[in-house]
Amino acid sequence: MLPLLMTSASPAGRREQLRDFLRTCRARLTPGDVGIVTAGRRRTPGLRREEVASLAGVGVSWYTWLEQGRDINASADVLDAVSRALRLTEPERAHLYLLAGLNPPADTAGVRDSRDSGVTAELRNLLDAWSPRPAILRDRAWNLLAINDATRTVFGYDDTDHNCLVSFFTNARYRNMHAHWESVAPAVVAAFRADAAHFPDDPGFGRIVDELAAASADFAELWARHEVGAPVQAIKAVYHPDVGDLIFDTTTLVVADCPAWYLELYNPRPGTGTDEPLARLLGSPAPA
Repeated sequence: MLPLLMTSASPAGRREQLRDFLRTCRARLTPGDVGIVTAGRRRTPGLRREEVASLAGVGVSWYTWLEQGRDINASADVLDAVSRALRLTEPERAHLYLLAGLNPPADTAGVRDSRDSGVTAELRNLLDAWSPRPAILRDRAWNLLAINDATRTVFGYDDTDHNCLVSFFTNARYRNMHAHWESVAPAVVAAFRADAAHFPDDPGFGRIVDELAAASADFAELWARHEVGAPVQAIKAVYHPDVGDLIFDTTTLVVADCPAWYLELYNPRPGTGTDEPLARLLGSPAPA
């Protein structure tokens, strides 16, 4: 994979990087790599411009102008065609978009999907190391990818829980422990709707809504309100039957190498006396 360069804020600087990037990508391919049969000796290393243009289905002059870094407009469809012709990786395709002055599609830049990527050992170790404080790894549709033992003990999750929103409405133990559940529920649904709006082509959100609307009249009523709200750093309060009130500050972080994944970390809120009962519940020293 080619190294990706930082794009310049200057359009002229981006065009210069675009020129060098496309030339390098073209030079690394051979005709045989793309199914072109040649005869005789070639003076051009890699592919010729006209060969790339033919593979991408664009005019030779237009591709030449693109590679020369001229000030021309390139559509997303054309950039995708050039990406396929040059056998670019997803991060390289995203880089091409940026150099051409376009925002990369959501499926580029190395964004992995929870459906085809496993949770790394490093992420699991991080979740475990956060104990005795709860920690959750979820995807953009709030599907649970991994949790630590503290999350199971403190929030009442078990092996049947697969989605944060579904559990919020259908896990009776979790719901009974959640202080002020009725007042919090509208904001939770509004935040989920806001997240879903960012990914209109992802059918996963629709499946969750359909599943939950059939299982929970409370959710169906709230979803029908069409309220939208942005998620913010929040306070989470639960009443645990063994140790009483537990209050946490909630911080959500994006996983850098997988931006479709989110790490939710729960830290005992200072001044609430949560540390000692949390430590007793988990049988661990009080968090520092």
